[in-house]
Parts: sequence; C-alpha cells; structure tokens
Amino acid sequence: MTAAEIARLAGVGRAAVSNWRRRHPDFPRPVGGTDASPTFALDEVESWLRAQGKIAELPLLERAWQLVDTLRDPAGHAAAPLVEAGALLLLLHRAPARWAELADQPDTRLATALPRAVADTAVHTLGPDAPRDLRLPHLLGSTQLDLARLLAALAAQAGPAGAYEQLLTRHTEANSRQLSPTPPEAARLLAAVAGVPATVLDPAAGLGAVLLAHPPTTGRYGQDADPVAAALARLRLALHTPAEDPGPLPLDLRTGDALRADAYPGDTFEAVLCQPPYNERDWGHDELQFDTRWPGGLVPPRGESELAWVLHCLARTRPGGLAALLLPPTVAARRAGRRIRAELLRSGALRAVIALPAGAAPPYGVPLHLWVLRAPRPGDDFRQVLLVDAGAAGSAGTSAGPSTGPATAAAPEGGRDRVDWPALHRTVLDAWRGFDLAAREGLPVPADRPGVHRAMAAIDLLDDETDLSPARHVPPAAPVGGAAELSHLSGRLAELLAGLADPATLLPQAGPAVPGAGAGAGAGTVGVVTVGELVRGGALEVYSSGTGVATRPAGADPGGTPVVTDQDLAADAPPSAVLAAATGPAGDVRTRPGDVLVPALGGGTARVVPAEGPLVGAALGRQLHLLRPDPAVLDPEFLAGQFRSTAGTRRAASHATTTARLDIRRVELPRLPLPAQHHLGAAFARLAAFDSTLTRAATLARTLTQAATDALATGTLAPPEA
Repeated sequence: MTAAEIARLAGVGRAAVSNWRRRHPDFPRPVGGTDASPTFALDEVESWLRAQGKIAELPLLERAWQLVDTLRDPAGHAAAPLVEAGALLLLLHRAPARWAELADQPDTRLATALPRAVADTAVHTLGPDAPRDLRLPHLLGSTQLDLARLLAALAAQAGPAGAYEQLLTRHTEANSRQLSPTPPEAARLLAAVAGVPATVLDPAAGLGAVLLAHPPTTGRYGQDADPVAAALARLRLALHTPAEDPGPLPLDLRTGDALRADAYPGDTFEAVLCQPPYNERDWGHDELQFDTRWPGGLVPPRGESELAWVLHCLARTRPGGLAALLLPPTVAARRAGRRIRAELLRSGALRAVIALPAGAAPPYGVPLHLWVLRAPRPGDDFRQVLLVDAGAAGSAGTSAGPSTGPATAAAPEGGRDRVDWPALHRTVLDAWRGFDLAAREGLPVPADRPGVHRAMAAIDLLDDETDLSPARHVPPAAPVGGAAELSHLSGRLAELLAGLADPATLLPQAGPAVPGAGAGAGAGTVGVVTVGELVRGGALEVYSSGTGVATRPAGADPGGTPVVTDQDLAADAPPSAVLAAATGPAGDVRTRPGDVLVPALGGGTARVVPAEGPLVGAALGRQLHLLRPDPAVLDPEFLAGQFRSTAGTRRAASHATTTARLDIRRVELPRLPLPAQHHLGAAFARLAAFDSTLTRAATLARTLTQAATDALATGTLAPPEA
C-alpha cells in the first residue's frame, strides 16, 4: 500500500505518514515502488498501526481493497479484478444459500466449486453469454479465495450492493485522473427530467450511474468503449436489482465506440441520456461523412464532438421521446457548431438548455449545461426553447454570520461540495415540467421568471451566432428589494458598524507586558511548552480530521449533523455542510464548547467553539485540527490567540512543493499560570470579536452596494438628489 493509502487507513494526512517514517525507526520499510512513491507491505503496516494504537483493526474494506489491488495485472486493465469481485457479490446477492453450502469447504474443493456457482448465477441473472462476456475464471487461487471470504464478510455489513459501491468508490478515487464518473445526484437529475420511460439508453454508460438512477422495471440499455467498464456497470445494475426479480434481467450493456461502432443501429428508445466524452478530436469525423445520423447531411465539425453525440442520441430516440445530455457550456456558443444548433432549432428537436452550477458533474470547475431534446414526430410544430439559468439556485452559499435580514449571504461559490441538489432539482424540474406540459398539450408556456428561466421562439435565436447560452437570454433577476429593503440593509450595516469597539480600547497599552507573552518569538521571562508536550502531559487532546467525513451541502438536509470546514473558519461562518450519512464513522469526533479549531494549513485562523450555536456538536471537515484543552490547565481563548499570532506558528510551519502546513505539535506556547492566561485570553477574544464584526460588515457592505448598483442600472430606483 502507498503512503496515501496508509494515511486514509489511519485517518490522517499524508504529512503525518511522512513524519512517522522520519521519527519512528520501527516504521515498516518500503517493499516496492519508487523513492518518490514507495509502497509498503499491508501486514507490516497493519501490525505497526495497531501497536501504536492508531487503529484497533484493519477495516474489512481496506483488506478487501488490498487483495483486489494484489490481483491486478500490471499489464492489464486496472479494474479487471473488480469484475470478478462483482460476480462473487452477485452470487451472495442472488444465491446466498449456495454460498453458505460452499463457505466451509476446503480450499481444494472451493477453488473449482465456487467458479461454477458464480458462473451459474451469472447465466441465470444476465443471460447465457455472461460468463464469457465477464471473462469469469474456471479456477480460483488462494488470494481469490481469501477475497471471496472477505467480500462475504463485507456484504454481511453493507449488503452486496453496498460492498460493491464501496469498492467502486475506492477504484475511482485511486484512478481519479483517468476516471470521471457521473455523480449520482447528476444522474438522478437526468432521470427526473426523462420521467419514467419504458426503455432508456446510455451510449456512454461508464460505470452505469445514469442507468442506475432508473428503476429495475425500466428496460436499461447501454454501451461503452471500455469492455471492463461495461462489465462493471452490468454487475452494478444487477446488484441493485431485487434478488427476487426473475432472470435474465432486462439489462443490455454492449461494448464499442457508440459513434464509430453503434451497438444499436436502427433501434430507438423512449429516453436516451448520457454524459458523453468531451473535446475529442478523433471521434470519427472523416469516416462518418455520410452517416445517416446527421440531419440534412450536416456533418458535425471536427472540433464539435459533443454535437456529434447530441445527434447520435437524437437518432436513437423514438419520435416523441426525450434525449438529455450534460455538455460543456462552450457547445452552446462555439461558432463552428452554429449550423448544427440552427438545424436543431428549426426542426423543433431542441427543447431546453439548462445552465447548472459548477461542481454538478466533472469537470467540477466548469458550470455544465443540460441539453434536453425531443425527437420530432409528424405534425409537431412546437418551436420554442426553454432557457434556464440554475447556477445560482443550485449553489449553496455560506452565510456571513448572524443575520437579521434576507440578504447577508455571501456570493455562492462553485464546487463539488457546494451544490444544493434539492434546490437545483426543484428549479430545473419546475421549469422543465411546466414548459414540457405546455409543449405536449398545446397550452401557453409558463411565464418567464427573471434570473431563472425564459421561453423563447426558436426563430428569435437564429442569428449569426445562434448562441444558446442561458445567461445571454434569461432576463436578470430583479435587484434586491427596492427602496425598503435597501433601507433595511443600510440600517443593519449601521448597527454592525456602531457595535464595533473603539480600536484604541483593543490596542495593547503602555506598561508592563504579560510575563512570557512573547515566548513564541523567543522573548519573555518564562519558558515555552510545545503542543506535543501538552498532549503527552494530558493537558491537551489533539484530533486531526485528515480527509474528513463525506459531506453534502447544508441545504440538502437542514436537520443533518453539521460539518465545519476550513473555509467556514476562514470566513467566520457557521457550518456550510452536513454529514452525507446518517451517522459518522466509528470514533469520529464532535465539537464541544471550549474546543479550539485550527486549519491544517494554518493561515492565522483559530476559533473557539462557543457555549452554544451552530458550531456545537459539529463533525470535522477535511484538513482541520481540533484541540481540546483541560480548562483547569489551559484557557481556550489564550490557546486560540496564540495560534492566531504570527510568532506562535511561524516556527511550526512545514512546506510542501506548493503549500505550507502547520505542524500542530511543534507550536510553542508560553508557560503562564491560569490567571495570566485568562487575562491574555480575554484580550485575544476582544480582538477576535472585532475582526469577526468587521468581516460581517464587509460582507453586508458588498451586498448593499451591489444591490444599489443593480437597482440604479435597471431603473428600479432613481439616484439620490444632488
């Protein structure tokens, strides 16, 4: 296992593993890899971590994943062992009694009997060609048998489908540069737009996320250029189908490039949904010049592979059926694709272009568009297009602190963990369903909603550019409030500014300094003590979150357990996320009043958890330290103030290639009696409150000035008299 996997196993950052290697002579020696990326023996690492008290027992998932990785052929496909693991889990899912009969057999018998049982289950579930398509082995070795037993134990904990999801997640994380699967939330949005079709096709199925978003009663068809990915998707869908459903299941996933080697020529489906590959130059432009999928002989330009996928999906959609694709925003505006976009408008096929917030699907830094099309049918003369700008509605902003008004939220930031999926679903589906109903029933289209959506006649979009970007056509939202709300914001800002203390009262006064207060800089009359020494002496507990817990935006579950992040600390804001699961991992730490939160990257930020408020009981997001002082020895405000000081943390900084980190245990504190700590901590607390109020006032001032600017620009309000 690599250093990164050791860090994941112990719940720490990679820097901690590097420190262990330097400081502990008994840390396991590398057994492979390179000097820059060494690998270590799993059993040696497990024994060392257990001896150090860093783990009680190696989790089942980690042990299973390491065996899967051991079975990987360096010259073969990285995910090939997961096909075999999925087939074993399918046996546990569909025929648990047969596994129970085999589980106690000696290895010599199990090595041949288990492959037969797995093959029989695959044939019954997926059809007679399944063992060949999945390339199932006829004989199992000792490592494969060990994996089978571990998978049985893991399935007993999480269920066969849950166990497979965990393995697939580990695979995608380990190969994040090569894989970019569609997130389940985005897949569910595509499925919700399509409704409940009888048949659905995903011609770029990947790991089957889009097909998985549909119920097992839907006929699910797919294609992928990677035969191993197609096998994984097939097994994944079978594992999520109830075990009592008779086989063979209505699942059909084929291999091949859908543009060059369409696996369903001539077939049509009620819905065709996908997130196709982007920016492909070699998608088959030259050999597909006369393909029947191009309407009116319009061949997509070489640089418009995404439009080739749009036309392919439309060609596989039966008349009146729906196609939906996640596409980069440039597809709506690139000049090279203007003629194809114009043809989609003239034919009435293109029905909606929906701008999503950044972070909805990979690439996560790009705000993708959702294109919705209906295959034309005779007599359908509907020629309008719905343009939706759902970027703001689906972005989970971070509050700028306590608020008495409706407009003190900071501007929303894009990001994978900052998409408010419930709000995004509501915005998109409310707009689309009303528009689609009007199109199908001949009713008036819904009224425009400024800042969110607008319905336009197709002819009004046909010009020299045929730019379909929603932001260009959706009318801007009405500015905040008008005169009454601007007055409210102004009053709230005045209150915050009036509540600021006189800076002179916060400044250090002339006179004798607190003894030892400058110890972090090397001054003072008393000694210093490091955080590590305080931990060893029992005066302080330190918890590090490492990669943190799985989260989702706070708006997705208002009643969920809050998760505080390093961005929340930097913005002096309440937690912006909640736990993705109902319960956190075993042994996770929740904040208590008096705890001190410090980002792993330092930056002069440290915050004391107050006696009440949203920070109490929060879980730790990634890259955070929690310090829990013994109040009989350490004052929390004193501790936080020392961490906010430049001198206190400068010597404890460590540097990677591009970032600086805070080595928490090397931070030095002055040795002061508790009364002196209280006195100094109170001064630190006053300064922190002053800074917090300034931050909230600055945020509110930006909101007020932007709202006033918008009101003047749109003519909602007149400028004040000179």
